[in-house]
Amino acid sequence: MCADPERDRSQLCVVETPADQAAIERTSTFRGLYFVLMGKLSPLDGIGPNDLGFAKLSERCQDGAVKEVILATNFTGEGEATAHVIAEMLKKKGLRVTRLARGVPAGSELEYVDLGTIAHALVDRR
Repeated sequence: MCADPERDRSQLCVVETPADQAAIERTSTFRGLYFVLMGKLSPLDGIGPNDLGFAKLSERCQDGAVKEVILATNFTGEGEATAHVIAEMLKKKGLRVTRLARGVPAGSELEYVDLGTIAHALVDRR
């Protein structure tokens, strides 16, 4: 995939696992490159930035080709923390850092959606 000259080298999507990368690929909407962390920050399990290759990610983003980093970590506490730390690290380098949108799933009924999802949907509405 990374060797494909048709891929957009200006966009780098950061995911936790190969399964997350595959899920995004199945949408056929993202044509950039990926950086797979192979995990998420988890201080209780002893997993820190060095274990996930943050230095390698930072180096990868300094090649001049990457203009936007899309954070596609999961919307769990650990995934959010991972995205936050990466965002802070890369924004200092002048890169555009974005996060996957979140909100009420299509086809769902509000009374069955968790309150956190509804709150984020209201805050991030457009």
